[in-house]
Amino acid sequence: MKVEPKIIEQVKSVLKQFGTKYLTESGELKRSNVINDLDQYDRELMAALLANPLIHDNYTEMIAGTEIFKLNKFIEMFEYKDFWEDSFTKYTDKIGLASGGKFISDSSDVVLDFPYKDTVLKAGMDKEDADPEVGADEPFLNETLAHAEISELLEPKVLINAKRYDKDGEHEANSFDDQDNLIIKGNNLVALHSLKEKYSSKVNLIYFDVPFNTSNDFPYNDKYNRSTWLTFLQNRLRIAKNLLTNTGSIFVHIDWHEDAYLRILLDEIFGKDNLINEIIWHYGSGGSYKNSFAKKHDTIFWYSKTSNYKYFPDNKMVGEKRGTKKRNNMKRNVDEDGRVYYSIKSAGKIYKYYENDLITPDDVWNISILQQKDPERMGFNSQKPERLLARIIGATTKENDLVLDSFMGSATTQAVAMKMKRRFIGIEQMNYINTISVPRLQKVIKGSQEGISKKVNWQGGGSFVYAELMEKNQGYLKDLQKATTFDELDAIFQRMKAGADFDFRVDLAKFEDDPDRRKLSFEGQKKLLIKLLDKNQLYYNEANIDDADVRDLISNSDYQFNKSFYGKESE
Repeated sequence: MKVEPKIIEQVKSVLKQFGTKYLTESGELKRSNVINDLDQYDRELMAALLANPLIHDNYTEMIAGTEIFKLNKFIEMFEYKDFWEDSFTKYTDKIGLASGGKFISDSSDVVLDFPYKDTVLKAGMDKEDADPEVGADEPFLNETLAHAEISELLEPKVLINAKRYDKDGEHEANSFDDQDNLIIKGNNLVALHSLKEKYSSKVNLIYFDVPFNTSNDFPYNDKYNRSTWLTFLQNRLRIAKNLLTNTGSIFVHIDWHEDAYLRILLDEIFGKDNLINEIIWHYGSGGSYKNSFAKKHDTIFWYSKTSNYKYFPDNKMVGEKRGTKKRNNMKRNVDEDGRVYYSIKSAGKIYKYYENDLITPDDVWNISILQQKDPERMGFNSQKPERLLARIIGATTKENDLVLDSFMGSATTQAVAMKMKRRFIGIEQMNYINTISVPRLQKVIKGSQEGISKKVNWQGGGSFVYAELMEKNQGYLKDLQKATTFDELDAIFQRMKAGADFDFRVDLAKFEDDPDRRKLSFEGQKKLLIKLLDKNQLYYNEANIDDADVRDLISNSDYQFNKSFYGKESE
């Protein structure tokens, strides 16, 4: 006997107030009507549902002080058909659901987990990750995973197409040294977890230039539902904290759209006592001023992992030279080494400022943005000036320290780190990594003189290793998202049957025989095929690299590189 869950009973009781719009006269759900209106964020329907205590308690969550309606998790109740096994056994074990005669809470076969909460697929950096029906402005989704599969999503992944770039050009890379600089192409959350074992507590500085959620038309996705945006960052910030040394710092760059929400989130993860500075980057030019004061600044939150953080106020890249006008009330001196310095007496103490040194700045940084004709510019809309990153890197790291930026963009952080003789890790999902980011770093190796090069007397040199996360189901996802015809969807599905990993709940034979799926719209069929894929298997896991069906897909050089990178050469 199939027991209707209590949550469905409550939903029906809410829907009755809408007459026959969502229920037939006999009380059966008009599922498509409910789904369509929820997809369109029907305010009246959503308000009525959330007014129900049981629905509210099971389908909302607080993140950074914002209440989130887990809409897609709620919608899943209405979408599953007979080819989805145990269609009513995958929600919450707090409301008495049963599977095989046992309560879910008593079973280890099926558990609740939230891979979409990590926004690995939904609301990713790439616009292709967005749901075609609602675009990027959507809440996160949830899925249920088999118990044995939970950890696979964020296990270390196979790295392919490994190359080494140095002054002699591009070379095949079959090994990796801990002193090597690293660039990874792929989803940054998955990539960060692939670094966890190797780099846990080893990164000295992290800079995150996160999506500002402005809805502007950038190459990457910059239009999120706020709940999705918060969740997107929450999971990346948590793994970032794991990678930091106990004396390390993280700088998170944002503008006025979401700065208040970001600070609450950072307080939760790093602790409000570890907020060192709220830095105002005043960039002078640009900024909107219609019907308001001109907006001419961004905010950079500086948090430390612990109270024992590094700060180097005497570093030459920290501040700007003291201007001549400011020296008028100072006395010019020459020390025993022949260096010129200016001194001023204050409160009984004498302070020295060397002519060639730079002074410690305050928390308002006047650094101009890059102009269109600036030789430093790479044709990247949101590119930051090297001087900005030099100040951050100079204040918190020493030579050979490790700097990480997993929102790499045009590789400003990595370019500055190389010129300042720091080691670096960069991660970027977008394809411009190979047309903008990597070529820029190649120019740096050759001694390009843009940005801070002259200030640090950069003459070229250095190297880095480039590698890509090896796509598995991620490749099928990209193809499905780009499909524009039914024939393309059918062709992709045939390839999926031969090589994809399907969601553990799917009975593929029932799915193929189901006549109703052919009646769905194009977007409906696309969405359904996406749901069939196991989101735990977006990329190949390194643990499976020696399996025959994986090993045959990897070159000998890449195989050796993975063994070296993950420290398994002796296996």
